[in-house]
Amino acid sequence: MNKNTTKIIIDFLTSIHINVIEKELTNNTFLPGLSLLGNTILMDSNKLKYPGDLLHEAGHIATTEEHKRQLIGTSKMDTTWPTDGDEIATIIWSFAACRYLKLDLEVVFHPNGYKNDANWLITQFSNKNYIGLPLLEWMNLCNKNDFPEMIKWLR
Repeated sequence: MNKNTTKIIIDFLTSIHINVIEKELTNNTFLPGLSLLGNTILMDSNKLKYPGDLLHEAGHIATTEEHKRQLIGTSKMDTTWPTDGDEIATIIWSFAACRYLKLDLEVVFHPNGYKNDANWLITQFSNKNYIGLPLLEWMNLCNKNDFPEMIKWLR
């Protein structure tokens, strides 16, 4: 794991008011070394395989309605969360964050993620085929004419 990349990502997330707390986690998390609880990402650096997964998980927090964010990771959150639409919004949000941080797209869209579609996503985004952009516009996070620049990072 690249410690410098992880620090860059954590510093960014902290600056947009998404907390990252180092904590020992079990092995049954959805992504290795990461878990969500409200507006916070719990990170076990000994188990985290891909620093870019931090941006993906942050995207889930960022694109969730503010009044629902506190429910993330609790039994009070709707069992359908995240929906397919939420997942698409998270992916395009992660792309924008990656560009903002000037990270290689492979940091977020690594070969072992995205159901083997990481390279396809990189190709789409590199060719300015911004899948999911209307969702971010609808959430008032960006303007399509200026994308990947964001108006704000949290919904």
